[in-house]
Amino acid sequence: MTFVLDASLTLAWCFRDEATPYTNAVLHALRGTRALVPSLWFYEVTNGLVSGLRRERTSDRGVETFLKSLTELPIDMQPTAGHQSAYSATVRRLAIEHKLSAYDASYLALAIEVAVPLATLDGTGKRQGLKQAAERCGIKLFSPAA
Repeated sequence: MTFVLDASLTLAWCFRDEATPYTNAVLHALRGTRALVPSLWFYEVTNGLVSGLRRERTSDRGVETFLKSLTELPIDMQPTAGHQSAYSATVRRLAIEHKLSAYDASYLALAIEVAVPLATLDGTGKRQGLKQAAERCGIKLFSPAA
């Protein structure tokens, strides 16, 4: 089953103190399925890695190794749809309606557009918005096979 993967979950694979049984199961699930990401995912992941470098949570070599490992996973980046007015309007509407960042709304918009579940860490700890918004929109959260 294909699913939309967000940057918060992806970064947990790099920063092991953020890993959970769920994040590990999602990574394991990629052995038998594909993930979809909006084009901004790469920039969000890169920003998280740069922040990790600044906080000395990782090294240049760690970042390079992690980015290389991501290229080996079945993750399909969707073409930038932000220039299409309908998609842009959807992202804007979802962000306003659900009090999300436009970034988080783009993951939700993609999941809605292709009608697949969403894998996110949002919904744990302080991050509540994306998970709750997905549920309100009828988007299931990705549940890796046990």
